[in-house]
Amino acid sequence: MTTITTRTIEYPADGLTMIGHLALPAGVDRRPAVLLGPEGTGLSDVERRRADALAELGYIALAFDLHGGRYLSDPEEMLARCMPLLSDPDRMRSIGHAALDVLRTEPRTDSDRIAAIGYGTGGAIGLELGRDGADLRAIGTVNATTTGRPGEAARIRCPVWAGVGSEDPIMPPAQRDAFTAEMQAAGVDWRLAVYGGALHAFHHPPVDHPVVPGVGYHPRHAQRAWRDVVDLLAECLPVTEDDLGQSMPSTMRKSRSTPSERATSASW
Repeated sequence: MTTITTRTIEYPADGLTMIGHLALPAGVDRRPAVLLGPEGTGLSDVERRRADALAELGYIALAFDLHGGRYLSDPEEMLARCMPLLSDPDRMRSIGHAALDVLRTEPRTDSDRIAAIGYGTGGAIGLELGRDGADLRAIGTVNATTTGRPGEAARIRCPVWAGVGSEDPIMPPAQRDAFTAEMQAAGVDWRLAVYGGALHAFHHPPVDHPVVPGVGYHPRHAQRAWRDVVDLLAECLPVTEDDLGQSMPSTMRKSRSTPSERATSASW
């Protein structure tokens, strides 16, 4: 692991002042970067910790905001904002591009090496960035097997990985089938992981407020999904020895563990 620094970033999007969480590994060199999208409730410490874990693996990571610095713990309020958003690809793309622009302008970001990882609404936004032709190395989503406007998936320029719980009533088998049919018809390099027995948001630790029906934490699959995300990044957006050369002694580089091994301590 490497020492990291973090800071909050304010930026405009969707008529709001968004407050993102930027995590950077030690050093001054340019690195591959990850745009990290939260569940519909909004940016929380869960996503901030994930961004920090990615920075510990050597990535520049920006966990972006959905609701202008607010976390929507009331399910009715969350649905009232997210359902219209999820039905408006242009709004989702606007929110995603605003965050992507912030990440690209970070001096240490290698703008040619960026991936988008997202959960729920944040994952849907990552997919819409792909459908809009954004230059990404990979798109990973958890419980966000959303479909887009006809034909636009052909603009996706990178591999797509999606994870979903087998018992997720919000992303049921028919929705999964529509998503995979869209990806296949567009010629996308896609993968789908179905986690047996898991509900919606199975990756998210329990919260102390009401949730929509069909949500439930599955700690074993949460760890597996995190490892799958890290493996996607290792395949499509590796942190290379050249990236690490300026900030890690050669003896440490020689003994460096694999991404999956290093990811274990950051799993939840």
